Amino acid sequence: MPKLPFALQIAAVAVALTAAPAAAQDYYGSVSLGGVFLNDSDNSGSFSSDFLTGTGTTIPNNTPLPAGTAVGWTTEFDTGYTLSAALGRRFGNGLRGEVELAYQSNDVDTHNNVQAAAIPLDNEDVGVLISGAPLQGATVGEVVADGRGSVDTTFLMANLYYDFTQYGAFTPYVGGGLGVGFVNVDYSPSGVGIVDDNDTVLAYQLVAGASYAFNDNTALFAQYRYRATEDVETDVDLFPASLDVENRASVIEAGLRFNF
Repeated sequence: MPKLPFALQIAAVAVALTAAPAAAQDYYGSVSLGGVFLNDSDNSGSFSSDFLTGTGTTIPNNTPLPAGTAVGWTTEFDTGYTLSAALGRRFGNGLRGEVELAYQSNDVDTHNNVQAAAIPLDNEDVGVLISGAPLQGATVGEVVADGRGSVDTTFLMANLYYDFTQYGAFTPYVGGGLGVGFVNVDYSPSGVGIVDDNDTVLAYQLVAGASYAFNDNTALFAQYRYRATEDVETDVDLFPASLDVENRASVIEAGLRFNF
C-alpha cells in the first residue's frame, strides 16, 4: 500500500500552510470532540495454512480446512468518541486548508455469524476453533456474543474546505481530506484473544458543517463527517488466518476555532 507518499503529501500541505506570508487572522487552530458511530464490520479472510478443527457439535475432530479456505464474521460496535486538533490557513475565495490529528475509539458490542468454508459455526461447540480440542461446553455464538475489545484509530489528515457566503454570524462549509490511519484492532470476546494487531492504511473523509462566530477571533462549529480507512489487514491469533476488518464511521462533533 502507498503509505509513504500520503505521509509526504501531508507534510507538503503543512509546509504550504506556513511558506508564504499571510495577513493577520489568515491562520487558525481548532479543537473538537464528537461521537463516533462505527459501521458494522463484515470481517473477511482466509486460513493462511492448513488447519485441523477441534470437536464441534456436528463437525468431527480433525476435520481438515486447507489454506485459502474462507473464514469471517460480523462485528458490531458501541458508540465511540473522537478527539481532534487542527492547524489551518485561509487562502481566499472561501478556500482553507489544514493539517489535522485525530483519535477515534469504539468498543466492540458483539460478534456474530461466524463462518468457515461457508459453513455457519455459531451453533457449533467452540472447541471446533481450536485444533484437536475436545468439546468445551459452549457454542461459538455464545462465546463471541460477549464483545470485548475495540477498534482504535489515530488519523493524520490533510483537509481542504470551502466556506460558503456568511449569513450573519453563521458560515456553512463543506470539505474533505486524505491521509493515513494508524489502526489497532483488539477482538477478545469472553476474554479469548482472537485478534490483536495493527495496520497503517489510507484514510479519507467528507465533511459538512457550519460555524458561528462569537467575534473576530473565536467561532463555534458543528459538523458531520464520513470518515473511513481502507480495510485493516490483521492476523488471527486463535487459528492460522488473516482477516480484513472494515473501518468506516459517521461522526457528529462540535468544537472551537481560534483565528490568529
